[in-house]
Amino acid sequence: MAQFNYKARKRSGELVTGVLDVPDRAAALAQIERQGLFPVAVLVSKANGKAERSKEKSKTTVDGLPSLLRGFGQRQKRPGLKELATFTQQMANLLRSGMPLTVALNSMTHLESKGIPSDVSRQLKQDVMEGKSLSDSMARQPVIFSDMYVNMVRAGEQSGALEEVLRRLAAHFERFAEVQQKFVSALIYPAVVACVGLVVIFFFMTYMLPKFLQIFEGMRIPLPPSTQALIFISHFFSNYSWMIAAVGVAVVIVFQRYKSTENGRRTLDRFKMEAPVVGKVVRLNLFGQFARTLGTLLQNGVPVLMALKITEQIMPNVVLKNAIARTREEVTDGKTIAQPLAKSKIFPQLMLDLLKIGEETGDVPGALQNVAETYENELNIALRVMTNLIEPVMIIMMAVGVGGLLFSILSAMFAVTSSIGKS
Repeated sequence: MAQFNYKARKRSGELVTGVLDVPDRAAALAQIERQGLFPVAVLVSKANGKAERSKEKSKTTVDGLPSLLRGFGQRQKRPGLKELATFTQQMANLLRSGMPLTVALNSMTHLESKGIPSDVSRQLKQDVMEGKSLSDSMARQPVIFSDMYVNMVRAGEQSGALEEVLRRLAAHFERFAEVQQKFVSALIYPAVVACVGLVVIFFFMTYMLPKFLQIFEGMRIPLPPSTQALIFISHFFSNYSWMIAAVGVAVVIVFQRYKSTENGRRTLDRFKMEAPVVGKVVRLNLFGQFARTLGTLLQNGVPVLMALKITEQIMPNVVLKNAIARTREEVTDGKTIAQPLAKSKIFPQLMLDLLKIGEETGDVPGALQNVAETYENELNIALRVMTNLIEPVMIIMMAVGVGGLLFSILSAMFAVTSSIGKS
C-alpha cells in the first residue's frame, strides 16, 4: 500500500484535502470519485515517492514510450471539420446538461467521436484533474486542436461561457464542412465525365486503332489527312512513350519546386483568384472564410491582434495571408481594421463598407458575420453556375475527342470502299 495526498473539489466548488492508503494512483482517483469529489491533484507522499518513481520508470521502460505518447501520440491524424464539429458539439451538450468539466470529459471517453480517438478525451481529463486548464491541455495536442480552437476555448474559460463558446465552435466547423462538401459535390460529375472520356480514348488508341491500322497498311490507298494525323499520333505515343513520361515527370517536379517558393505560391494563388469562372468561386470562398473566422474569434473575446494572427495562419491563400499580415501591423499602430484592408486592394468594397459600419457602431463581430453570410450565399450561387458551365463543356470535349477518332476511322473506311468500287 502507498500513501497519496490529494486535493479535490466538492460539487459546490469547495476545495478539500486528504490522505489515502491505496495500492496505486489509479485506485486513489477511483476512491476520490466514489466519494463524489472531483480530483484536482493526487500526489504520492514523500515517504513513498522514491518507490513510486521507480515503479513509474520501470513501467516507462517496459512500455517503451511515455504515457502521453503511448497508444496514440505518434499516430494522431488531423480530424476533418465534420468530425471536429461532432466532438465539440458533444462536449457542449454535456456541459449544458450541468456536468462538471471533469465528469463531462470522462463521459467523452465513452462516446463515439469518429476521427478523434478516445485517448484524446482521456488525456484532456487527466490534465484537467491535475490542475491544468482545458485550453492548456488542448494546446498540448496541436494535431487535433488548432490555435483558433485553443484560443477560443481559453476566451470561453476566462469569460465563464465555455459551453456557449463550444457551441459556436461546433457551428463554425459545421459551416466550413458544408462549404467543403459543396465544393466536392460540384466537382464530382465533371471529374467522372473526364475520367470516362480518357478511358474511352485510351482504350481506342491502344486496342482498337492498331487493328484498323493493320488493315489500312495492307492497302496502298491514300488515306484522308485526319486518319494520317491519327496514325502519326498513335506512332508517336507508341515510339516515344518513355520520352513523354520523362517530360511529364520533369514538368511535375519543376512545377512542385516552383510552387514551393514564395514567389511561386503567390503567383499561383493570385492566378486562382483571377481565373475565369473558377476564380469567382475561389474569391467568394476566401472572403467568406476570412470574415467567418475573424468574426467568430472576436465574438468569443479573442483580442484583435491575436484574432488577426490566427486568421492569417489558417488562410490557405498567400495573397490574403500577406494582406492580413500588413493589416495586423497597422492595427498595432492603432488604426482600424477596414482602413489597412482597403489598402491591399484585394478585399471587395462591400466587405469594407460593412466592416466600417461595424466599427462605427461598435459591432465588428456582427458585421463580419453578416459579411460571411453574404458571401456564403453568393458562393452557393457561384458553385451552381460553375457546375452548370463545366458539365456541358466536359461533355462537349469528350464528344469532340471520341467523335474525332470515329471520324478519322470512318473517313479511312470510306476511302477504302471508294477505291474498291473504282477498281
